[in-house]
Amino acid sequence: MSPNMPLLDTAPLAATLRRELGRRAGLGAGEPLEGGRSRRLFHGRGKVFSGLESLTVDWFSPVALAVLFDKEAERLVAGLIDTLCSVLGDKLEAVVVQRRYQPNAPSETVWGVLPEKVYAVEEGLKYELRLGASQNVGFFLDMALGRALVRTLCPGRRVLNLFCYTCSFSVTALIGGAHHVVNLDMNRGALKSGRVNHELNALELRRASFLPHDLFKSFGKLQRLGPFDLIIVDPPEQQGASFGAVKDWPRLVRKLAPLAAPGCDILAALNSPTLPPSFITGVFANELPDAALVRTFGAPPDDFPESEPDRGLKLFHFRVE
Repeated sequence: MSPNMPLLDTAPLAATLRRELGRRAGLGAGEPLEGGRSRRLFHGRGKVFSGLESLTVDWFSPVALAVLFDKEAERLVAGLIDTLCSVLGDKLEAVVVQRRYQPNAPSETVWGVLPEKVYAVEEGLKYELRLGASQNVGFFLDMALGRALVRTLCPGRRVLNLFCYTCSFSVTALIGGAHHVVNLDMNRGALKSGRVNHELNALELRRASFLPHDLFKSFGKLQRLGPFDLIIVDPPEQQGASFGAVKDWPRLVRKLAPLAAPGCDILAALNSPTLPPSFITGVFANELPDAALVRTFGAPPDDFPESEPDRGLKLFHFRVE
């Protein structure tokens, strides 16, 4: 931090963070976070908390991960450390700060000692994290609702998990009783972590396939592996030159028809603050009219308050008639 950059009055941050922890986790008087469950402790990106829009804080027991989205947020770090130590007490072993506003989003342990292994925990399942290894740590907390939906839809079914990243949907599906899951992602390192996540949760690797392929060059192979009873489509808004939301969602949905068994459920996730829900419903209406919209999940999860809900993660459940 620059010596010429004065610390802000962090009392409002401390009060807000304490209030948020108390409201969502029942911490108030120092009670522990239940079951070691991972969660977002503070979500400034939703623009609900004035002056704190460039800060998020996630809890991956025993580590708090603070992400700074601009240089101004550096002024909050010292006060944030004091607040986390006060609120979390001996549950906290390390505070990691990631600077998203810098090239390659570097991470730094600014307090305590970072354990050799850190995991996300959700519904009793564990997922290996890669703190400091890349911009994304390996697990998206805001997708909890999507994983819960997949768990209810998957018993006895064949599942296709597109843009699978570290395969959290696959782990959830297999725990929920899926017959087999085909995971596809271009990122070989993410798929390697996906295998580890299956092993962490005592899942047989023969029940899952891990394909390091470009999606748009692999539809022939996927068709031979199908048809599928549940298809999960969770692309990033932009993935280099290989995927762009506006350009590629239509051709992606167009390719799903021959992969889908009769009655196939499709979970589509739109990760874009600029595209409205009508973008996805319009794409499906035009490119896959046999898929009827079952439900839209538009309200943000409680841990992710949004002043403009349409800017957050949007989930859609379709069913092929």
